[in-house]
Amino acid sequence: MTDQLPPCPSCASAYAYEMGDLLVCPECAHEWSPAEAAEAADAAQIRDAVGNVLADGDTVTIIKDLKIKGAAGTIKVGTRVKGIRLIDGVGDHDIDGKVDGFGPLQLKSSVVKKA
Repeated sequence: MTDQLPPCPSCASAYAYEMGDLLVCPECAHEWSPAEAAEAADAAQIRDAVGNVLADGDTVTIIKDLKIKGAAGTIKVGTRVKGIRLIDGVGDHDIDGKVDGFGPLQLKSSVVKKA
């Protein structure tokens, strides 16, 4: 049998089995639907303002002027941020990167476009 069942989303156990339309984990008794697991995996992806999927190490371009609190000046449209890291940041800031001449920042994925 070549079909592998996904691991348990609760405890990551590899011993999940099918019970009707659900998958069940024998170690933690968690039950889930395979369709829900696929939707959750798709929702976990971070996308830019255009809809491209972002990954660690990508280069992105800022698509609107950003005023930074406590700093003189703004970050202009078209500024490139190289080697981003995807994080679970404060609020909805989900990108960590370093802007040349400005320093390290956390950015929202809604203000960047994959370069």
